[in-house]
Amino acid sequence: MSINLAVIYYSSTGTNYQLADWAAQAGKEAGATVRILKVPELAPESVIAGNPAWKAHVEEAACVPTVSEDDLVWADAIIFSTPTRFGNVASQMKQFLDRTGGLWFQGKLVNKVVSAMTSAQNPHGGQEQTILSLYTTMYHWGAIVVAPGYTDQSVFTAGGNPYGTSVTVDQDGKMKEDVRGAVQHQAKRVVTVAEWVKKGMQ
Repeated sequence: MSINLAVIYYSSTGTNYQLADWAAQAGKEAGATVRILKVPELAPESVIAGNPAWKAHVEEAACVPTVSEDDLVWADAIIFSTPTRFGNVASQMKQFLDRTGGLWFQGKLVNKVVSAMTSAQNPHGGQEQTILSLYTTMYHWGAIVVAPGYTDQSVFTAGGNPYGTSVTVDQDGKMKEDVRGAVQHQAKRVVTVAEWVKKGMQ
C-alpha cells in the first residue's frame, strides 16, 4: 500500500532542510511517495542578505517547491521540521499552519499521520516545547500524532527526545549530535503507522 508523505520544513541556514532531506530519503526507502516542501520565507531580502549562511541556504533551496494546501490534502502522512524560536515554531511555519483553517473546517486534515523535528543552538533551547507547540495544532486538526518515543536505540544516540528528533547546532550551523539514524527511524515509523491507518480506513 503506497503512502503519500509530505516532509514540510522551514530552515534559515540549512539544518532543518538537512533533517527534512534525511526524512524524505527514509520515507522513500519505506516505500512512500514523498514530496519535500518548504514553507514561504517571511524575512526581508535585506535581512537574509546580511547573513551569508542564510543567503547561501536560500539560494541552495531555490528549487525546492513551496508547500500548498493541495499538498496537505494529497498527503497521508506529514513530517514537519522547524527551528526553535523562543520555545515555539518559527514564524514562517506558524504562518503556514495558521492558514490551514479552511482545510480544517472542511475536515480535510482529519486522520493525517503527523510527526515533527526541530533544532536549536543549545541543548535546553526549547526543542521539546517547540515540538509540543506544533502538535497542539495537530490535535485541533484531528491528526494522529506519531512520536518516536523510545522505540529504537537511535533515539538515545540522538539525545533521547521522545517527542521528535531534535538537534543542537553550533554557531556555524553544524550539528553537535548524530541524529541521522533517529530521523530515519522516525520517518519510517510514520510511514508504517500511516499504512496501518490507511488500511484500517478502507
